Amino acid sequence: MVKIDELDKQILSLIAADARIPFLEVARACNVSGAAIHQHIQKMNNLGVLKGTQYLIDPESVGYETCAFIGLNLKDPAKFDEVLEQLRQIPEVVECHYTTGNFDMFIKIYARNNHHLLTIIHDKLQPLGLSSSQTLISFHTGIDRQLPIADLLSENTETEASVEG
Repeated sequence: MVKIDELDKQILSLIAADARIPFLEVARACNVSGAAIHQHIQKMNNLGVLKGTQYLIDPESVGYETCAFIGLNLKDPAKFDEVLEQLRQIPEVVECHYTTGNFDMFIKIYARNNHHLLTIIHDKLQPLGLSSSQTLISFHTGIDRQLPIADLLSENTETEASVEG
């Protein structure tokens, strides 16, 4: 686990709530200099706590109305890396997880509609060497948020202190 200090936690809390918040505003909220914020952000980037910045595109607003989760079972699980590379070539696949349980892999996919989803499954996924798949269509995302890292780190600190004491 990466060690971060209280200032890092404050910074993470602020930038997780609003990634576009100016560093000077973060500095004022944390009662430190802008240079200190830049140094802490750079440190957290170098440690891998922060992984870049990006704008999030709402799939539905650009015509991708169907979100589906698909569990995949491979005919040959040893070909996981090969299948993973092929999945990277399918732009509609936005996540892929190597899992325990009933599936070798679990993917999240966006499609324009159910017909487009069927085409992706038939034309792009089935040729990958699947023994079976199971598709779950999401009707609505009830929760979609960043991990509240500053809050969780506070809980971990309290837990570690009580275990040590």
